[in-house]
Amino acid sequence: MAARLSVPKRRRLGRTRTRLRGAIDVPVMRPVRIANCSGFFGDRMSALAEVADEPGIDVITGDYLAEVTMLVLAKSRAKHPDGGYAATFLRQLEPALDRIAAAGIKVVSNAGGLDPHGLATALREMIASAGHSLSVAVVDGDDLTGNLDGLAAQGHHLEHLETGQPLARWPHEPLTVNAYLGGWGIAAGLAGGADIVVTGRVTDASVVVGPAAWWHGWSRTDFDALAGAVVAGHLVECGTQVTGGNYRDIAGTANRDPGDSSAQPATDARGASHPPVACSTSGRSSSSARYPR
Repeated sequence: MAARLSVPKRRRLGRTRTRLRGAIDVPVMRPVRIANCSGFFGDRMSALAEVADEPGIDVITGDYLAEVTMLVLAKSRAKHPDGGYAATFLRQLEPALDRIAAAGIKVVSNAGGLDPHGLATALREMIASAGHSLSVAVVDGDDLTGNLDGLAAQGHHLEHLETGQPLARWPHEPLTVNAYLGGWGIAAGLAGGADIVVTGRVTDASVVVGPAAWWHGWSRTDFDALAGAVVAGHLVECGTQVTGGNYRDIAGTANRDPGDSSAQPATDARGASHPPVACSTSGRSSSSARYPR
C-alpha cells in the first residue's frame, strides 16, 4: 500500500560538514539528532517542550498509536467527526512552537491516527494564530476501511493468521482497517520542505527512520543503514520506557526522572551504508546506552 503525501513544494536539505580524508575533502553528513516526546497516547504533556529546549535537536518525534489506540480513536470519531486524531498532540506542541520555529526543528508524529488531514487543519490554524508560517505535510493512504470489498475482489481476503479464515467470515463489522506504512512518505515530506509531518498509521519506528533517511539521503536499498535506524527507532519511540521508565525498582532510586529518549543515526567517515547508531537519553537524565553497528 503506497502512501499519499500532501506536502509543500519548497525543499530543505540536511546539514553537512566537510571532513578531511587524506588530501581530499570529503563531504560527510553529521549525525541527525532525533528526540522523542511521546511513547503512547496520553504520555507526559510537557515532554515536547522539554526536548525542544534541548540544544542541538534536529527532529522531534512522537508515537501516539497502538492497536488499542486505533480502537479508542474509532470510538471517538463515531461520536465526534473530528475525533479521529490524538488531540493532545496540539496541546503538547503549542507551548513549543516559538522554540521550534526559532531553532528550525522538524516535528514528525503519527498523531494523525484515523484523520491526519483533520489534525493538519487544526495544526495550521494553531500555527497561524501563533504568528508563524511553519508548513505542515500529511502522509495518508493507510486507511483501508472503505475498501474491503475492493481488496477482496483483487484476491486480498485478509485471512486470520492462525485460523486462515478471511475477514469476511468474521461476524462483526470492523471499526477501522489500517495498513502499516513505512518512513518514505515522511522522508518525502521533509525533503519537500515541511516543518511538521503528521501521519496516519505507520510502523512505530518509521517516525525515526523517515527523518534519518531524509537527512542522510538514503535509498530504499541502503539496507544496513535503514536497519540501524529501525533499531534506534524501535527503542526511542518508546519514550521514557527505554530510558528507565520500566525499571522495576524505580521506587528505590534517587533519580526517578528517566529523561527523554533520543537517537543519532549517523553515516561514518567512510560513507559506509552501515552507520553506527546511538540511543541515548536527552534532558535531565545522565544515563545512556550505545548500539554500535
